[in-house]
Amino acid sequence: MRTHAAAQARPRRHRRIWLVLPALVGLVALAGCGGSSSSSTKEAAPAPTPTVSTSTTTSSAPASGASNVSLSANPSGQLEYNTKSLSAKAGKVTIAFTNQAPLGHDVAVESSSGQQVGATPVFSGGSKTLSLELKPGTYKFFCTVPGHRQAGMEGTLTVQ
Repeated sequence: MRTHAAAQARPRRHRRIWLVLPALVGLVALAGCGGSSSSSTKEAAPAPTPTVSTSTTTSSAPASGASNVSLSANPSGQLEYNTKSLSAKAGKVTIAFTNQAPLGHDVAVESSSGQQVGATPVFSGGSKTLSLELKPGTYKFFCTVPGHRQAGMEGTLTVQ
């Protein structure tokens, strides 16, 4: 009888392992997702949050510390914007970008360190707006479509 009882006990033990195993795997996964016990006194500054809209322009005057600027792509399809320089006040900067060209274009903005801080989607035949919180400094605006920036579709945005 002992042999028969021992043979039945072994499969039960294996069944228990299969019931407990998923719980153990879950606990190990949760432990890997836990936070670190070390602390840091230096925090990274949050990146500016761009807001892209499909509206053309607003009829109301900009709020204090806010600037609205306009930019358009060459409507005949040349790889250029209508200007190479824009200026705005520090704070909320809204770029109203119009592209009536048959080619898709966008407008992206990058900081002096080369970090892209916002962009519209690539589109043609309409207008989009890009709103950013910008500190004083010099920024570059450009088209991200491959080859367009290299062909001269870029400019400087000065924020004071």
